Amino acid sequence: MTKPTEAMRQAMANAEVGDDVFGDDPTVNRLQDAVAERLGKEAALFVASGTQSNLCALMAHCGRGDEYIAGDMAHMYRWEGGGGAVLGSIQPQPVPMLPDGLVDPEVVDASVKPDDHHFARTKLLCLENTKDGAVQSVDRMREATLVGRKHGLSIHLDGARMWNGVVELGISAEEFTSEFDTVSMCLSKGLGAPIGSVLSGPADFIHEAHKWRKMSGGAMRQVGVLAAAGLHALDNHIDRLADDHSNAARLAEGLGNIDGVTVAGQATNMVFIAVDGDVPDLQAQLLERGIRTLITPSPRRSIARLVCHLDVTADDVETVINTFAELV
Repeated sequence: MTKPTEAMRQAMANAEVGDDVFGDDPTVNRLQDAVAERLGKEAALFVASGTQSNLCALMAHCGRGDEYIAGDMAHMYRWEGGGGAVLGSIQPQPVPMLPDGLVDPEVVDASVKPDDHHFARTKLLCLENTKDGAVQSVDRMREATLVGRKHGLSIHLDGARMWNGVVELGISAEEFTSEFDTVSMCLSKGLGAPIGSVLSGPADFIHEAHKWRKMSGGAMRQVGVLAAAGLHALDNHIDRLADDHSNAARLAEGLGNIDGVTVAGQATNMVFIAVDGDVPDLQAQLLERGIRTLITPSPRRSIARLVCHLDVTADDVETVINTFAELV
């Protein structure tokens, strides 16, 4: 939902560009180097989206007939079109996700296949942090990664919103991602860039992922104008994520005091609510008042995910609370 800030637009307009297909775009190269350095990885690759980033990771980690383990509600398993299976003949093995978004380590341990020709080869464990805004600590993630290491698996982090976790925990990005061989992170979530994700990991892995980016249609030319937005976001929009977290906490508090509204959860910049009663037009009524929500209707109640970001101010939060009180 975010729009590029004026400063970000200026950075994009002034970007030095080249042909990234041949590695000649200096702004893309600076972005890739910056992400790799911040995350403590050898190399990184700028891609169009988080879905493409995770797909390239799957294809670089696994071959035909291999298997990856992921949470049953993980984005890369459930909401990315089954790309690993469709394009890579890579079998997903979903396992239960615990309330904080971690996969159940005991189930992961039992899900790794033996070295037997009856089974797909288990090669990769995929975790997601944050998940629905919830943050897992490094120690918490280690409960699952230790199981993966015991079985010799590579370990990938879908860190689309990892910067929210970094800010919430008050640690460095390198510490946050230290347990992982490879990491995917989005520039277009809370950081406010208009497009783009970055995949990072060992240099030989990134070399392989580069091939899969090409094959999946991700070879872009003078794309430094987009990479410049990502660089600006990294330099200017990380620390301010704390404002989004604070706004979301206030939003949850205010909505929770309204009869007919149940706050189902709040973490980092996300609030989940349930609204009682027959209100099929609630979304339209909110939109008429300038409030855009994602609402999934059901026979008895409507569920909404409310997300705070850099275009949402503290005053906007109060407007939302007052509008819900009026409508509900």
